[in-house]
Amino acid sequence: MIERASVSAHRGYHHGSLRAALVQASFELLAEGGLHGFSVAAVARRLAVSSAAPYRHFPDRAHLLSAVSADAARDLRAAIADAAGAAGADPDARLASVAGAYVRYVVRTGAGFQIIYALELYGVPDETRREQTRALMTTLLDLATATGPASYQEAVLLVEETIAVAHGYTSLVQDGFFSRTSTTVDAIAARATAAARALVTAAGRQRPPTSPG
Repeated sequence: MIERASVSAHRGYHHGSLRAALVQASFELLAEGGLHGFSVAAVARRLAVSSAAPYRHFPDRAHLLSAVSADAARDLRAAIADAAGAAGADPDARLASVAGAYVRYVVRTGAGFQIIYALELYGVPDETRREQTRALMTTLLDLATATGPASYQEAVLLVEETIAVAHGYTSLVQDGFFSRTSTTVDAIAARATAAARALVTAAGRQRPPTSPG
């Protein structure tokens, strides 16, 4: 579900699937240039369709981006669940695995939190997106809560810090920081996971011991 096949003007799209092709092409553009180069017109050019064709499915850029956000939230959540499962039973390791999953997914798709929770989408009445973004955040908070924070606020902070680590590594990849080395995305994801693990472990050490009874 997470791997996305490339859509090209040469291959086109099957009749009746323009909406899905528009979302797919949007992911490609975001992976190549981020939000800066993203527009409905650019997506139409990618698919070699008229500039008016996308508007039969999406009234504007925000609605198209909202559909991308919904898919990204769903797929990132699946990637996180897989990574947490592979990390085993240790709560700290499971939360730290979020960082690696985030790096792998965002480097591949370009759709990180800046897309999933883009400010311009908050006014779009898209219940599918809202359901998917809520489910993603619930998964993240559940993983953070399992590490034993003293309060909900601390769990939120753990999520924030874990994503900040992951987003930092992702930004370094996208900015070409690792381009002069042979470092792979998997290796960078492992570094992000290790950094997140150190952060989560340190947070646990700072908590006062729980009194018996």
